[in-house]
This record gives sequence, C-alpha cells and structure tokens, in this order.
Amino acid sequence: MGRLNQKVALITGGAGGIGLATAKLFQAEGAKIVVTDKNAEAGKAALNALEAGAMFLSHDVTSPDAWKSVFEQTIEQFGRIDILVNNAGLLKTAPTQTLMTTDLAHWRAVNSVNVEGVFLGCQTAVRHMKEKGGVIVNIASVAANQSTPNLISYGASKAAVAHLTKSVASHCLYQGYPIRCNSVHPNPIKTAMGDELMSQMGGGDPVAGWREFEKVKGYGGAGEPDDVARSILFLSSDEARHTNGAELMVDGGMAIRVS
Repeated sequence: MGRLNQKVALITGGAGGIGLATAKLFQAEGAKIVVTDKNAEAGKAALNALEAGAMFLSHDVTSPDAWKSVFEQTIEQFGRIDILVNNAGLLKTAPTQTLMTTDLAHWRAVNSVNVEGVFLGCQTAVRHMKEKGGVIVNIASVAANQSTPNLISYGASKAAVAHLTKSVASHCLYQGYPIRCNSVHPNPIKTAMGDELMSQMGGGDPVAGWREFEKVKGYGGAGEPDDVARSILFLSSDEARHTNGAELMVDGGMAIRVS
C-alpha cells in the first residue's frame, strides 16, 4: 500500500481491460485516478468498479484539442498530473491485416490511435510535467519486437510506440526535465482486444482461439490484465526512479520464442 500516495494518474483506454486493472491497482496504492475512454458509456460504468473520487472523461486520443481538455479538467480537479499511462489502443478495423489486404484507410485508423494518440499524449504531458516532473508509461506490445505479417498495421504501430518512448525519454534527459518515459510490452492478454485477436486465430470463435494459443510451445500462455498492471505500477512508482527509456516485456517469454 502507498506506493503512489497522493499521486495523480491519468489512464487512457481506462474503461476496461488493462486500463481498468491499472486504475484499480493505482487506487489501492494511494493514487487519485482519472480514466479516459472514447466509449463514454463504458467509461461511466467503469467508475462503479473504482473507489469514490475517481473521475471519468470522454476522450478521443487522436484529437489535440481533446488532450488539452482532459489535462485541463484533470488539473482543475486535482491540481496536477504526475503519471500518464498511454493505454488506449486499436487492434484492427477490418477482418484481415496482411500486407496485401490492408488498405490505407485501415493503416491510418490503427496508426492514428496507436501512434498519433501516444505522441499527442507524450507531447501534452511533457508540456505540463517539465517543471515539477512526472512519469509516462506507454503500452506497446510484444508485436513491437517480432514480425507480424497477419497484423501488419498493429505491429508497425507498436514498434513506433517503442521507438517514440525512447525518443521522449532522451528528449527529457537532454532538456533537463525530470520526466521518465518507459514502455510495457504484453503478449495477448485476456481482455476484449485479446478476444478479438483470438477470434481471428479461432476462425471466429475466441474460446477456440485461446485454446489454440495455449497449445503453442514457447508462447508462455495468455496473461491477465493484472500482470500488466503490476508492471505499469512499478514503472510509475519511485521504485523505478532509475529506469528510463526501457522496454519492459510482460509476455511470458513470447518475444524470445525459438521457432
């Protein structure tokens, strides 16, 4: 208890999955929580799973104006922002995502959320944190560290997040800003997005997809949202004060799988 006492954390994509698990864990460790999500109905419902005092804000992470607004509202409510978790993400907008089946609209939709949304979040956070300091945690994926021929837009977007994270960390170091920026790289996690991915693997049946995934030697099995949330907590806490620009793999060893 108390690893984030009196810290103010803003978590995007916080209506469910990894984002909501992180919000719950942060609250248990003493943080004041703002969860944002494009799905306002789900976001408001998520507040029922959190302790009193949490705030929900509707948020399109691809909009610079929306980023400005959520920061302003959070600061108005809590006085500052100490931690930003860029968790909002998009897997796909079409049934397949290979090189030859991905059109430009699909590519742009995925990268708009997964890359531009993270860029805007980092940029906004640094503007607000550069004097007093803070922490940014970007949620990437094991897909950033492997080829993803069947998820070409998603894999490329998460590789960009990993690179962007290092550049943000380096920028802040050279500018003398007391801001750390790290990325977390999960394997498929048992969330709505995980089910969406496994539906593809299972021929439309996510249960069958998870069953096939668990059979593959070297994948390390599926992770739970709390597995990722605990890693985000570590990077957000003072325990990670000397960790900056790092890629934290939370993938059951999937990235080191020998094919």
